[in-house]
Amino acid sequence: MKLRQIALGALSIIMLACTTQPKESNKEIIAEATFNAQEKTVSVYTTQKDSNLKLSLESKAIFSPSSQPLESEVAVFVNPQKQFQTFLGIGGAITDASAEVFSQLTADKQEELLNAYFGADGIDYTLLRTTIHSCDFASGSYTYIEEGDKELKTFSIEHDQQFRIPMIKKAMAKASDSLVFYVSPWSPPAFMKGKEHMLQGGKLLPEYYQSWANYYAKFIKAYEAEGMPIWGLTIQNEPMAVQTWESCVYTAEEERDFLKNYLGPTLEKEGLGDKNIVVWDHNRDLISHRANTIFGDPEAAKYAWGIGFHWYERWAGGESMWDNLRNVKESFPEKELLFTEGCIESFSQDGYQRWANAERYGRSMINDFNCGTVGWTDWNILLDHIGGPNHVGNFCFSPVHADTRNNELIFTPSYYYIGHFSKYIRQGAKRISTTCSRSHLISTSFLNSDGRMVTVVMNDGEEAISYKLIVDTEETTVTIPARAIQTLIY
Repeated sequence: MKLRQIALGALSIIMLACTTQPKESNKEIIAEATFNAQEKTVSVYTTQKDSNLKLSLESKAIFSPSSQPLESEVAVFVNPQKQFQTFLGIGGAITDASAEVFSQLTADKQEELLNAYFGADGIDYTLLRTTIHSCDFASGSYTYIEEGDKELKTFSIEHDQQFRIPMIKKAMAKASDSLVFYVSPWSPPAFMKGKEHMLQGGKLLPEYYQSWANYYAKFIKAYEAEGMPIWGLTIQNEPMAVQTWESCVYTAEEERDFLKNYLGPTLEKEGLGDKNIVVWDHNRDLISHRANTIFGDPEAAKYAWGIGFHWYERWAGGESMWDNLRNVKESFPEKELLFTEGCIESFSQDGYQRWANAERYGRSMINDFNCGTVGWTDWNILLDHIGGPNHVGNFCFSPVHADTRNNELIFTPSYYYIGHFSKYIRQGAKRISTTCSRSHLISTSFLNSDGRMVTVVMNDGEEAISYKLIVDTEETTVTIPARAIQTLIY
């Protein structure tokens, strides 16, 4: 049920019951709320482990004049006077795998999935990513040209017409706001790397730099001719990883030179100079070196909108490496940070409802945003009941799975944790200064363009915590359950 805007000073909240799948009669339809300036109302939406709370309106609170918090009290401090980056959006990727699974669902289940992700009654995604020809999440490896066609005379996106393009168009039609749509390649065609296949790394050979730059331009034009506007592109997915699937390695210097000497000039020449180019598209661990090398070169930096990153570097200290994001933003404040991919690896069917998976999303999103990130992109929006299809057996989790044996959708806790951000923080919002007085909680806040403030608070501990929300000179007291996430709207 959608938010109904009514007269100033009124508050309207519409709720239905909620379980783990959001589109049937006994499921909660996620509702929004408006702030009543006279009543100073705070609406608290909660998702909690081992409960029926799934993006549920659990309580309302009232602001009153604030006082000095005691040392023994827990507080979340929000300062609307201090504003930072402008929010671009939150979303996920429609891969070949997602589209192939989607095509096996009945029409009503397809509609349920689209509403759940892109509808105003769902979690209302505003970002979308897809691949330039194949990645591992597809039934097979393919390109858009015949092997050896350096001039790209055989270029055709006919392959994508069967599954992927129809799903993307349906998502765009369903979205309540225009989707920010960007694209990424996993590997050039094999011959451009001097290999027999696109798998297991390799490098783009210098004699194919121009041909590969032309390939991006052809892809963008072909997709846009189908009515799918493309906001931007990343240069290479995971350019420092030799994967068992489609992959290609670029040093920082190689990516810099390809951008400034080939890709950037080619897109401008082809009338695509307005496309936003994102460099790196890999983990947080080496992001500073890539930024220093590319953004430190004015001729390369002029083509780059920003830098993308993933979360798969846990072996190197992983999710504690947010300082690297802060360093990049402090060093190059004119460039933007974009989370381009993350998923839960090592699929197991008994892990659909594993709460730690959702908490990994919440922890990453809060910290990424607090470091200056403008947008956050999940990986596959849909996979089957074994975490695929994947043509090299790299099965993973997604927030929603489809059991294609019985036409059922399985909504995981990760879906709801993402929704605590994507549902309520809208394009154009400004991040607001937010800190917590205890490490037991983490939090971030955004001010939407309609004046609504959104604060997300997460508690991954085993005890409920009562805390003061102090905004400017006003405060209210809220309790967050153990193993829970809350969105406060005021």
